[in-house]
Amino acid sequence: MTLIKSISGIRGTIGGAPGDGLTPLDIVKYTSAFGSWAVSKSGIKKIVIGRDARISGQMVSNLVIGTLQGLGIDVVDLGLSTTPTVEIAVPMENAAGGIILTASHNPKQWNALKLLNQYGEFINDADGQLVLEIAEQSNFKYADVNDLGKLTTDDTYLQKHIDMILALPLVDVDAIAKANFNIAIDCVNSTGGIFVPALLKALGVKTVHQLYCEPDGNFPHNPEPLPENLSALSKEVLSKKADLGIAVDPDVDRLCFVCEDGNMFGEEYTLVAVADYVLKNQKGNTVSNLSSTRALRDVTEAAGGEYHAAAVGEVNVVNKMKEVNAIIGGEGNGGVIYPELHYGRDALVGIALFLTHLAKSRKRISILRHGYPGYFISKNKITLTPEMDIDGLLLKVQEKYKSQPHLTIDGLKIEFDKQWVHLRRSNTEPIIRIYSEGDSETVANNLANKIIADIKDILHV
Repeated sequence: MTLIKSISGIRGTIGGAPGDGLTPLDIVKYTSAFGSWAVSKSGIKKIVIGRDARISGQMVSNLVIGTLQGLGIDVVDLGLSTTPTVEIAVPMENAAGGIILTASHNPKQWNALKLLNQYGEFINDADGQLVLEIAEQSNFKYADVNDLGKLTTDDTYLQKHIDMILALPLVDVDAIAKANFNIAIDCVNSTGGIFVPALLKALGVKTVHQLYCEPDGNFPHNPEPLPENLSALSKEVLSKKADLGIAVDPDVDRLCFVCEDGNMFGEEYTLVAVADYVLKNQKGNTVSNLSSTRALRDVTEAAGGEYHAAAVGEVNVVNKMKEVNAIIGGEGNGGVIYPELHYGRDALVGIALFLTHLAKSRKRISILRHGYPGYFISKNKITLTPEMDIDGLLLKVQEKYKSQPHLTIDGLKIEFDKQWVHLRRSNTEPIIRIYSEGDSETVANNLANKIIADIKDILHV
């Protein structure tokens, strides 16, 4: 059993002993801590919650709702929802914060409490540490019987979210409708099965082939939207002669596409394509994390904007976007953040912007993809002994390549012309993750192997 407490929230496998897995006691403990923190921070006694469709969702939701009411906090329950929908709802409800009950792309045995501040954005590291301290010290107090919180259920935010997307100036419903797209979708039997068809209908898409759209939490494959998990969608695109395929993860904050020929568009290129469309209509800056493709930088600079890199983690990307006034940003895992709607990864707005782009380009999706710079990312890792000084090791690698452009805001990223390698320590294991990118698989792998050899040389392995 696993329980992980991090900037991303409280995440774990269901069952086991308290403290070892995400048990009912752990859910109550961390919900109590977050609720107490949110009220003390904002002075507001209201929290918004929503969940994906995983099997444990209703059980976790019952515990979270009861705990918040026990703290004297009113609860607005969106029920089956998405991460970006809850993010939008928090400020609209003038709430102290939000809790999204989802383990995102993790398999069905996982669930989590994703924690939002009063702006509907993920809490930062400092606030996260405060929540953990409150939890460990049991520094919370429950309400008397006359002061228990009230529960309100609200299923209107699906339509509110869609209406907000349709109102965006860069979403052209007429262009999408006229394109008469034939689309296949894979929603991994979670809440995308509710939200994605509703959005496509609102966008005027009449032909939608639905794969795994029953929101019962029985994931038919590994729910992370990676090429190896999307073979059924690829086959559906080909058999239905679809113009494209769309896949989302269980909480609908990651997005990727399949081309009409059955090949993957590439999750790294979701943000690149959407940013390209936005930049064609508005000059501005972009942000992605250090481990994302250089193609976003190329597209941004070609449009006259400036690209900026952020540390890995959505909250870090959002903070950098605010700092440089970026008009679009996100992560190479298919996460699109469009601040004109809200500061959070949102597959739904990504779909609307991408379909507008595709419709106006009048190109097949495979042709659109080939128009972007072609890069390949190689992902590797080195396992070290727990007592190894990983920070010291990275400093030695940095010294070896001190003449190359490099960044140290999150581990070490070294640039070699248009190639790069990013080394960062894992927060949960004694390993170094090594991501490298080049203009071919061979170039990327060779760069990774060179850095791995350097590390082994430093360690005298």
